[in-house]
Amino acid sequence: MFFHKKEPIHAVNVREANPRFAQLLLEQFGGATGELSAALQYWVQSFHVENAGIRDMLQDIAIEEFSHLEMVGKLIEAHTKNTDQTEAYKSTLFAVRGIGPHFLDSQGNAWTANYLNEGGDVVRDLRANIAAEAGARQTYEELIKLATDQGTQETLVHLLTREISHTQMFMKALDSLGKLTDPFFGNIKPDETVALYYNLSTNGNGTDERGPWNSEPTFKYIANPLESKS
Repeated sequence: MFFHKKEPIHAVNVREANPRFAQLLLEQFGGATGELSAALQYWVQSFHVENAGIRDMLQDIAIEEFSHLEMVGKLIEAHTKNTDQTEAYKSTLFAVRGIGPHFLDSQGNAWTANYLNEGGDVVRDLRANIAAEAGARQTYEELIKLATDQGTQETLVHLLTREISHTQMFMKALDSLGKLTDPFFGNIKPDETVALYYNLSTNGNGTDERGPWNSEPTFKYIANPLESKS
């Protein structure tokens, strides 16, 4: 059962409407990194999870993401309301589609379920969610840089903050499974190449970049994969 309370989880106050900025905000309503994508992704994932605690977390965060979708929708509505006669409004997608939010991204592309990343394995899904939150956080950061209305900025900062909170929650859930830093999950045992790092690129000066990603004790560095195959 869903119950909608007509009071946003965070106050939305727009003092200076800007329909061109509203078009950019569509990215977080009907775009790949937007709140609809996150809400549906986490909600569907919850049905794949046997762990009761992680299922509850996914559903709680999914519902919060729906509340964020409402906030973004209210921002878009406020930035387009009573502006339909302005030249700025006429230069946006809203001139054709009408005021308020639509299931489009900022370039007019329709929302698609292809944006969702869920695969029926809790470790895979939680890692996908960390990436999703990172994408949303980056989009909000760019929107905040472009926003000139103080009330809009405050709302966007709140939304960005919650992306960081959700990332921490997903990381803690992975840690509770012992999979925060462990790359192995599933039932198929990897073959003997699992610990090999192949040097397949060069900067042309005879030296190669080295770091913990291609060094002992985790990896055996194969400096010349062609020679190792001969």
